[in-house]
Amino acid sequence: MDIIVTPTIDGKVWSLTDLLGRPMGRITEASAKQFTIQPGGHALETMLGIEHGPFASLDTALAAIEKHTRGVCRRNPGQDQP
Repeated sequence: MDIIVTPTIDGKVWSLTDLLGRPMGRITEASAKQFTIQPGGHALETMLGIEHGPFASLDTALAAIEKHTRGVCRRNPGQDQP
């Protein structure tokens, strides 16, 4: 399953969607080195049993999703990364 990662305006939350635009949850940054995966929508079943974190970086959280889902997490090419 491939997931598109898009930052929100505040730069502390990244929304996760599949390639069809369906919501898959989000990743939140509570503080430095505290990134947490919050599955939602169509990912609740797919990400059942995934480690939620905290992770030291956004990239580490994305790698955990890729490993669990055997897919690819791509940053939304139309969005600037904070």
